[in-house]
Amino acid sequence: MTSMRTAPPTMADGPAPAPADGAPSKAAPQLRELVFGAARAAAVRAAAALGVADALGERPATVAELATAVGAEPDRLGRLLRALSSCGVFAETEDGRIAHTEMSRLLREDAPDSLKYICLWCTEPWTWETWPRLDQAVRSDTCAFHDIHGKDFFTYLHEDAPDSARVFDKAMTTSSRQSAVELAAFLDLGGAAEVADIGGGQGHVLASLLEKHPTLRGTLLDLPQVVANADPRLRDGGPLAARARLVPGDCRREIPVQADLYIIKNILEWDDESTRRTLANVVAAARPGARVLVIENLLDNSPSMRFTTAMDLFLLLNVGGRKHSSESLVTRMTEAGLTVTGISPVNPYLHAFDSRVPA
Repeated sequence: MTSMRTAPPTMADGPAPAPADGAPSKAAPQLRELVFGAARAAAVRAAAALGVADALGERPATVAELATAVGAEPDRLGRLLRALSSCGVFAETEDGRIAHTEMSRLLREDAPDSLKYICLWCTEPWTWETWPRLDQAVRSDTCAFHDIHGKDFFTYLHEDAPDSARVFDKAMTTSSRQSAVELAAFLDLGGAAEVADIGGGQGHVLASLLEKHPTLRGTLLDLPQVVANADPRLRDGGPLAARARLVPGDCRREIPVQADLYIIKNILEWDDESTRRTLANVVAAARPGARVLVIENLLDNSPSMRFTTAMDLFLLLNVGGRKHSSESLVTRMTEAGLTVTGISPVNPYLHAFDSRVPA
């Protein structure tokens, strides 16, 4: 189902055309930059960990001033900021001061659309151990993370890396809050009176929908430790609690919830067996004619393919999972017994797959 507009080139397309006579090739410098991508990722992580963006105000500051503010050695901080400025994260003024850019503002913790914890999460210490195993992961059907640590990813996270687990929680909370508002604006409930957010984390999507639709009732289903820390708006005493039900459970085992609309957002990516079980459990629980909305990043038909394909490899290494193409996700939904009725972009990163449980 890949569109012609966004389909990546294949070997069948033949080699890329050679540059015109006398024109320097761009291939070598582009490849050199790619293989130094780790340095750029590490630089973004260092700036986020140091809090440089938080320390920099609206007026440009000297490197020495920033070094004092974040507790860094001035010359080395200057080298870090020069590397970041070269790719648009911060900018250097004519007199050598450092100023914010659109990207550097995203590293501020107080930014409404902050990516600070996403940047930290994607560059946590364990990530540098797994990336060099990518060639082995491509050769085999084992999980690189498990091979290194002798346990699955989430067990390791909570038993051996509590600081990383906290970064993960903050990153997922930030990402969920930002996309929840967009999803609530995008979604036409079509007269649904009861909505269920399956594997919905802290329930930011559900809370946004309940706020927008005053008569709507909703259920959040996720693991016990997750729903125990649900969005305060949904918990006892919260403004939405009277219309919200918090159900502890594992959607891969059972979904004891009936609703007019089921939302499944960014959880069909851990592994194929989990995906199949989750979709089958929704179909088993739902009434005939119920609507099921699956929301995922896509490997195709998306302007964010560089991000999504990188995340696909990240999942392959660490949890044995995958991101989906339109075709692979429709296939899994159809195999579960759902009738897919439409695919729509929610934003540059997310697509919504609308479907029905057969009547």
